[in-house]
Amino acid sequence: MPSGGRGAVWDPGPVATDLIPADAFAFACALGVSDADAAVHVEGDDRAVWPLASVSKPIAALGVLMAVDRGLVDLDEAAGPEGATVRHLLAHTAGYGFDGEDVVARPASRRIYSNTGFEVLAAHVEQATGYDFPDWMEQTVVAGLELPDLDVEGSPAAGYRGSIRDLLAVGRELLTPTLIPEPLWREATTVQFPDLSGILPGYGRQKHNDWGLGFEIRDHKEPHWTGNGSSPETFGHFGQSGSFLWVDPPRGLSAAFLGEEPFGSVHQENWPALTDAILTRAEQGW
Repeated sequence: MPSGGRGAVWDPGPVATDLIPADAFAFACALGVSDADAAVHVEGDDRAVWPLASVSKPIAALGVLMAVDRGLVDLDEAAGPEGATVRHLLAHTAGYGFDGEDVVARPASRRIYSNTGFEVLAAHVEQATGYDFPDWMEQTVVAGLELPDLDVEGSPAAGYRGSIRDLLAVGRELLTPTLIPEPLWREATTVQFPDLSGILPGYGRQKHNDWGLGFEIRDHKEPHWTGNGSSPETFGHFGQSGSFLWVDPPRGLSAAFLGEEPFGSVHQENWPALTDAILTRAEQGW
């Protein structure tokens, strides 16, 4: 990797390769862990490109937040259904259903996870910036983090493709932001529209289905795809392609998982233990 950019940091050094139990994930996959400066652990092919599915959303959200920082978009300007704003779209509270343009709730009345919301959000940013959304993403996030493998031509809701080294570069950015100012980062990773219930796909109804601006916030959700030892402040996303990216700010760690099997029971059963193993290894100093 060339030196110089935030995304170019990739020198895990000598690391153990025993965090992924072969009997649990009996398919091609890759795992990476990074602190704020560099990768500290990697298993599998860090350069293999996989579908990110909904892990596309936090990356697209970072592009939207860059438009906010540049004054081209305002979080509280109208976007989407009547009464909704950019903030609502990012926080899955605009009222759209999962897919399709039907509005099924009033803004901020329910947390309804929505692919449509991110499609509408991208169209709004296109109008505000004058760029096609993939071009905006290329010029801001991809170039800003020097992401070598990330393909942003697909849907911002679930169509991106990338590698572990891409996701860990994003994770480092979300630990110590350089593309957006810290106050905006803090707002994005703080619960928006608190105390809303909703369904977390794959894990059922959560009484407090907390989200920030494009990032799911762990808080005390149970069950959950992160670990039992994860900080409540942990945020990130997982995808139906069998992908995840989480950021645990109190521990100064980020981790990513990609593989060839779509999300299913093997992920539900083993991802939490895998995250707890990462946290334990970090406490032991790798």
